Order: sequence, then C-alpha cells, then structure tokens
Amino acid sequence: MTADALSRVFSALADPTRRDIVARLALAGDATVNDLAEPYDVTVQAVSKHLKVLEDAGLVSRTRDAQRRPVHLEAEVLDLMTKWIERYRREAEARYRRLDDVLATLPDDVAPLPPTATPAPASGPEAGDRP
Repeated sequence: MTADALSRVFSALADPTRRDIVARLALAGDATVNDLAEPYDVTVQAVSKHLKVLEDAGLVSRTRDAQRRPVHLEAEVLDLMTKWIERYRREAEARYRRLDDVLATLPDDVAPLPPTATPAPASGPEAGDRP
C-alpha cells in the first residue's frame, strides 16, 4: 500500500461515523445503504457520501445484486493498516526496552537534584543599566 493510499485510509477513518460503518460491516457483514443509514439521524444521501469516501479509500466496495447494492468491507485493507501500525509499534517497544535497560543500570539510591531557579527576565530598556 502506498503512502498516499494509506493516508486516504487513515483520513477516511478519522470520521467517527465512517469508523462506525466499518465496525458494523465487520461485525454484521454486507449491508445495504438503507441498512447502514438506519441508526443515524442523517439522510441516506449523507451515508452514501460517507460510503463514497470509504470506497475511494478502498475500505468498502459496492456490488450489484439484482435490486440491491450491498456494501462489502474490504478487510485486506485493514490487514495492510495493521501491518503498518505493527511495524512502528515494534520499533517503539524496542526503544522502550533499551530505555528500560539503561534505567536498570542506574543506582536506585541517588537523590534527585533540586529544581533550579531561573532568573526573572529583565523588563524595560533600563533593566540592564545601573547608575
């Protein structure tokens, strides 16, 4: 998946309604636009616009089944996102393990340093001039 395609997927999922649609498709399977619009207090056209964004991002597809046009979740796109996220999670965990190793080598009985006082900033043009 290219960075641009990945950006479209994350952008599409930035909206809570679209995330909910994806979650509902993942749990219940294919559904019509009317089925998907039912729990929302918006028009079917508004849900269709959300679906168009999800479709452009590759997260859903629509097929023609006689009079129905069921919306289908393209789960392999979620797998690609998961792999991308997992790669950075592993890198972050490795950094934390290295930090844990460094912290483990430090003695436990060292007293913390007291906070240092920072001088107040000078104000006015004469602040540095003293007679």
